[in-house]
Amino acid sequence: MANPIIDIFRIRDLRDRIIFTITVLMIYRIGTILPIPGININALKLYFSTLQQAGGGALTEYIDFFTGGGFSNFSVFMLGIMPYISMSIIMQLLLLVFPKLKKISEQEGGKKKIQKYTRYGTVVVCLLQSYVVTVYARSIPDAITMSYWAYSIIAIITVTTGTILLMWMGEQITQRGVGNGISLIIFAGIIARMPQAFYQLFQMVQARELNVVFVIVVLAMFVGVIALVVYEQQGQRKIPVNYAKRVIGRKMYGGQNTYIPFKINPSGVIPVIFASSVMVFPLQIFGNLGVQYRWMAQLAYWFRPTGFLYLLVFSLLIVFFAFFYTQVTLNPIEITKQIRENGGSIPGIRTENIESHLSRILSRIILPGALFLALIALIPTVIQILFGFPTELSMLMGGTSLLIMVGVALDFVAQIEGHLKMHHHEGIVKKGRIRSRNL
Repeated sequence: MANPIIDIFRIRDLRDRIIFTITVLMIYRIGTILPIPGININALKLYFSTLQQAGGGALTEYIDFFTGGGFSNFSVFMLGIMPYISMSIIMQLLLLVFPKLKKISEQEGGKKKIQKYTRYGTVVVCLLQSYVVTVYARSIPDAITMSYWAYSIIAIITVTTGTILLMWMGEQITQRGVGNGISLIIFAGIIARMPQAFYQLFQMVQARELNVVFVIVVLAMFVGVIALVVYEQQGQRKIPVNYAKRVIGRKMYGGQNTYIPFKINPSGVIPVIFASSVMVFPLQIFGNLGVQYRWMAQLAYWFRPTGFLYLLVFSLLIVFFAFFYTQVTLNPIEITKQIRENGGSIPGIRTENIESHLSRILSRIILPGALFLALIALIPTVIQILFGFPTELSMLMGGTSLLIMVGVALDFVAQIEGHLKMHHHEGIVKKGRIRSRNL
């Protein structure tokens, strides 16, 4: 009998793509361990362990969540891919604000120009964040083994180069591997920290710091949320479209009935990643510079990951980016234009009302999907407050991590499924169909 796992490695192109993807992700994981030159690793471990025991390591664990542990190691990839995501958000907003920039993006080769501007902006963001990191390193006792200015120059160059290299690696995975490179890099960072988190959970249960009943309840919630996320990610609303028959030369075109598939959550996990990226940037600056400026330390306290103000702003950002990204990717004006140009119509809807009809359906779909994302993203804090789970463990076992892991895994499996079907092999899933959601 045909085995889809064996079929994956029988197809040379798919096998090479998977091996390439795994190799790049392994390089990324090695980079999160390699420290910046001039850093005393032992002093770092002592400082962060003391900070965690004192209950003040929430911010570090939050940043580590998106950098795969690279921040607490002061590694070459300590900023992760978040500066690039932050700059991509800024560029998308600038396209809406400045019509000239929008016009450039619509010209031939315009997307490459916008991509180039995004990369230049990423360098600026990295320089700012890496300088803040050097100020933070100065506050750690015995962390720097060379003169401060020499370390600052080396650290800024190293960390900035590391993020640019990570951005290039993500693009290479997208082009030559399987899946979306940027999303897979974040995914790999989350997965790599899960064994340690579960081992920590086992130790806490063994030491009777956590009730076994609470742990079982949380694990059941963990499985239930995964099922809900998969169900929600796969759901869609089908808009029927009829195309009229057209005769061109001796051939007849059209005359078919099809549909437009609108996802229940059209933007996938993008709003969660965007909102997290927006929140990480000021939090890192406030937290790192708070050692020198008292008002920044106060802001860092108010915007702590478990605080009410942070949760409120985070939820509002998720809803905002859900609407924003859907309008960018699923523009009712462009969809209506394509339907009209191809002689299509929606049953029961006048041609001049198609745009308003699609906009009304999208608005009804997006709001419940966005609220669902916000609710799921708040689960780690609920677990931490109600059951007393550690910050790192609760973040890895719920909310944002689940949304990212499930969304990226579904997209990865869908692309493998597509390669198998293209080479006339059976797919991975026997019943149903995995729908790709390009992250």
